Amino acid sequence: MDANYFDLSDDTPVYVISVAAQLSGLHPQTLRQYDRLGLVSPGRTAGRGRLYSTRDIVMLREVQRLSQEEGINLAGIKRILALETENLRMREELSRLRGEVAMIRALIQYQLPPA
Repeated sequence: MDANYFDLSDDTPVYVISVAAQLSGLHPQTLRQYDRLGLVSPGRTAGRGRLYSTRDIVMLREVQRLSQEEGINLAGIKRILALETENLRMREELSRLRGEVAMIRALIQYQLPPA
């Protein structure tokens, strides 16, 4: 057996819908609705059953919090989640570009040819 066999990331889909519902405190039908609306899109089994990751469970809890505590409707929540995802992507790109700029500055400072 591979040494990394049990190394699961937060994105690894492992929870069937009944377990995900229990972990998130939501009804399975609510999870199905969130999937249909594109709020939380779980992985799928070969038989098309839903499999949720730890990240999906956290997202389900956040959707519920925004809905219950903040009073935001599902369309608003979908927009918030999309903006947060885009913000994260842009932060990662900015970090990558800052690294490239630092490397270019070092090359210019030391007049080294690019790699």
